Amino acid sequence: MSDFFLDVIEVVKLIPKGRVTTYGRIAKYLGSAKSSRSVGWALNNIKLDDTIPAHRVVNRNGLLTGRSHFPKPDFMKNKLMAEGVLIDDNCVVNLNKYIWDPIKDLTL
Repeated sequence: MSDFFLDVIEVVKLIPKGRVTTYGRIAKYLGSAKSSRSVGWALNNIKLDDTIPAHRVVNRNGLLTGRSHFPKPDFMKNKLMAEGVLIDDNCVVNLNKYIWDPIKDLTL
């Protein structure tokens, strides 16, 4: 696994409950702003478990584009809603309310 993929996983582990971030924000934080698809590939190539909250990563419009990579179609939506994130039609309602930006919110 590449260093970039490992870095993606480490950032995803830091996303707080009840918050979401985007593939692009993770890529930008890691110094590779045009690599949002690579962030998705990284998440798609790991064995998801409870230590990696990949359900908290959405696309730039708040769509739950990663939902097909979870065990059940509603897994991602149900996990986010259980954390207090409002979802309608597989999209985060009022994305700005829930967004977590590692550039602004992390000091590593």
